[in-house]
Amino acid sequence: MTNTPATSTYTARRITVPLYRPYEEAVRNFEHMVPAIDAARFFKLDTWDAVVRLMSKEAPHGFLRYQSLDISPFMAASGAAGECVVYLMGNHVIAERMYRHDPSVMLYAPLRVVIQADVSGQAVFVIDQPSMLFASFHDPAITAVGHELDEKVSALLEALGVESPW
Repeated sequence: MTNTPATSTYTARRITVPLYRPYEEAVRNFEHMVPAIDAARFFKLDTWDAVVRLMSKEAPHGFLRYQSLDISPFMAASGAAGECVVYLMGNHVIAERMYRHDPSVMLYAPLRVVIQADVSGQAVFVIDQPSMLFASFHDPAITAVGHELDEKVSALLEALGVESPW
């Protein structure tokens, strides 16, 4: 870290994946596969090994939901129709492996995911490819974890019943 302002320009790749099911069903399915974190359980643990064990048990597909926000009610008064939920999805055991090198990785961890309804009411999953986001830190250790997250997102998409885009 320096005390001098700096900028970084990088390329991101947004992945948009049709889930081939109605929006409400897809949201329920995603929330089942990526359960909400029970933060109180994690905060009670006194060792990192215990945190690692609990995460492996609680995150069946490698991710937990740290937050979700249904955007639709906020947009309703504008006349903009459509359903959309934004999720913060991640795994703080994995994030720690990047955080130790540069805490500013938390700009992108947890990962931001959107599930939205298309014009026919079918669900669409949207995410920026993790490896490209984390490569912007120009640290091979962070970039390697980004590639691991690509694989975990890919496996999650396959568990959701769709083909991975990468």
